[in-house]
Amino acid sequence: MSGAAEDGFVLHDLKVEVVAPPGAKIYCGAKAGDYFELKGEMLFLPPGQGFSIYSLAAVLPLLPAKQRPTDPNDWMLSDAEVACPDPNCPTRFRITRTGTRKFSHAETTAVPLGKG
Repeated sequence: MSGAAEDGFVLHDLKVEVVAPPGAKIYCGAKAGDYFELKGEMLFLPPGQGFSIYSLAAVLPLLPAKQRPTDPNDWMLSDAEVACPDPNCPTRFRITRTGTRKFSHAETTAVPLGKG
C-alpha cells in the first residue's frame, strides 16, 4: 500500500457566504453573512444556522471544481459568485478558498492508484 507522501493530493477548503445588496429583500430564507464551510467532503454550518436546499443545489455542482487546484487563467479561479436560484432574490453565494488540506489516495478510496 502506498504511503501518503507517494499518493497525496491537495484540496482547498471552501467558505460559501451569502452576500446581498444592503436592505435587499431576501426570499431564499438566508441572511447576508450566513455561510457554510466545506472541508474535504464534509460540509459544516454554524450552530443554529440553516441553508436552503435550493440554494445548496445552485452551488453544489461547482464545489468539487473549486476545491481543486486550477490554472491561473481558468475562469473557475476568478469567478466566485453564484446567483440565488430564485430569480426574484438578489442574493449571491460567494465561494472563497480558505486553505488547503492534503489527502491520501489510499485513505479515500479502495481502488488502488493506476486502476480504473
